[in-house]
Amino acid sequence: MQNPWIEAMRLRTLPVSVAGVIAGTACAIFYGGFDRIPAVCCLLFALGAQIASNFANEYFDFRNGLDRRGRDGFRRGVAEGDISPRAMLRATIVALALAALPGLVLIAYAGWWLIAVGVLVGIFALAYSAGPYPLSHHGLGDVAVVVFFGLVPVGFTAWLQTGTTAVLPLACAVGAGVGLLAANVLIVNNYRDADDDRAVGKRTTVVIFGRPAMRKVYGLFSAAGITLMCAPAAEGHYWSLMPLLLGFAAWRAFRNMGRMKGSELNGLLRQTAILLLGASLLTLVGVLLPG
Repeated sequence: MQNPWIEAMRLRTLPVSVAGVIAGTACAIFYGGFDRIPAVCCLLFALGAQIASNFANEYFDFRNGLDRRGRDGFRRGVAEGDISPRAMLRATIVALALAALPGLVLIAYAGWWLIAVGVLVGIFALAYSAGPYPLSHHGLGDVAVVVFFGLVPVGFTAWLQTGTTAVLPLACAVGAGVGLLAANVLIVNNYRDADDDRAVGKRTTVVIFGRPAMRKVYGLFSAAGITLMCAPAAEGHYWSLMPLLLGFAAWRAFRNMGRMKGSELNGLLRQTAILLLGASLLTLVGVLLPG
């Protein structure tokens, strides 16, 4: 059995955070700017914030009675008794604090107002599962993922490296693409857990609209996300390969999604996260290669 703390970090989904920073760096390079210090700090902050959100999700879902032993999804240490709720709460606080450290370095590039952005991200990390109106319980998790795993990391990573707002239109387009592909990771997760979520009153978009409809949304998000992420490489010859390579992988995932159920979807969730990471890497390569 894997270490329960490693499992709680949900390493299979962490490519979602990495992808946003890579795509933002691609946008920065497109505008002639690259600075490794803000790039690395953005990456560490994004990873820390996602791990904190994953820890908080375990703690609050257990506290609210939404998790059970032997679920089809990845093993949850608190629900299985491997980690105490108090320890998970402490780990959530520590993860947020550690994420804040590289964020503080970025103040030198943007000023003290950037603290407000960090606080907002921290609030989202908790509000996804906690508070009087948890986003993931009311069909808003997908929207939050598009914003905080797409638009925010891509936009700020690009802007902090270039120092110019001219990069933002491109970063917003690419960020929307990253966000849509990141939302697909959540859709697969909720697709797998729909029956359990419905039983405990957790209203994800899959519970609200049903599996067939959200499978179609998965396909739509894949097509739109890949198209948007091609934008930085569109002036070069390489860009035309991206939709072909990524589109084939996305089509296979879409096809397999209708055939899978239960724990079989864990592999598809991993593939969807890797597809996003691959899309961001191809976006970066497309910018670096000559036209």
